[in-house]
Amino acid sequence: MRKPIVDIDQLTAAVISHYGKIDHMEPVQDGMESFAFRLVISGKKYVLRVNHRVEGFEKDDFVNRHLAGPGLPVPEIEAIGLLESGIAWCLSALAPGVTLQDLPAAYLPAVTAPLAAVMQAMAAAPLDKVTGFGPFNSRGEGQYASWKAYLESICGDTTYDWPTAGKRVPMKRIRPLQELLLLAIRDIPEVRQLVHGDFGSNNVLTDGHVITGVIDWSEAMAGDSLYDMANIFFWRTWLNCMEQQARYFEAQGIDKTRLAAYQLRIGLEEVYQTAVTGDMDDMDWALVRCEHLAGIAR
Repeated sequence: MRKPIVDIDQLTAAVISHYGKIDHMEPVQDGMESFAFRLVISGKKYVLRVNHRVEGFEKDDFVNRHLAGPGLPVPEIEAIGLLESGIAWCLSALAPGVTLQDLPAAYLPAVTAPLAAVMQAMAAAPLDKVTGFGPFNSRGEGQYASWKAYLESICGDTTYDWPTAGKRVPMKRIRPLQELLLLAIRDIPEVRQLVHGDFGSNNVLTDGHVITGVIDWSEAMAGDSLYDMANIFFWRTWLNCMEQQARYFEAQGIDKTRLAAYQLRIGLEEVYQTAVTGDMDDMDWALVRCEHLAGIAR
């Protein structure tokens, strides 16, 4: 999905109606589907984000209120609103530092252990306010009855419109991957922990010593926390920050069987999403990555 087109005057007027005069405002590096600004209001630093949908911001607020803790820093959400155009905006407290993706390579080894500690805190987060498995909404309601049901959903046409995606991606290459995934998760344990869903690069903030914030919980779900580690491993050849983290976890010892299954699930999701949106270069890369992980030679 393309970034939203926003009337900046309308946006600032919406914020001013909540908080009064904005002392300072500057753009910051944006995400795939949103963009952001740094603001100073009455001496306090904020981040103002804009997106097509409000649901992701509402999930950020849910996670901050119910799942965050001392070991899991999630910036507080100050306000959420909609512009006349329907575009959503969110004002949150500014976490210091930069993203792992923007951190100079020399500093990455120093933050791998703190990152692992944050992942442990996510795994231990209380899920008493969350029901079900898989992606949950802003009320904490999961979409699936089991973790396995979420994992295998990518292999069917109920939740995923593969007939449409198949107009851009050859299904003769997808079906073998789906069959391998179904085999790999046949005896998967029913683990129920907090999963960020897009962890390890531009959604993790650090000052070079500690993790200062975990942001953008739009893909959050209930399931096996190892899924976040699998995300790091899947993208390791794409981003140096992921490669550095993967090497750290390899040295610690990991469950390679589940990790491999989850990487394949993550890859099929990426192939599907990019096929639907028409991002053909990204789709081709993700498909080749899946085939490499599955040991399928091209």
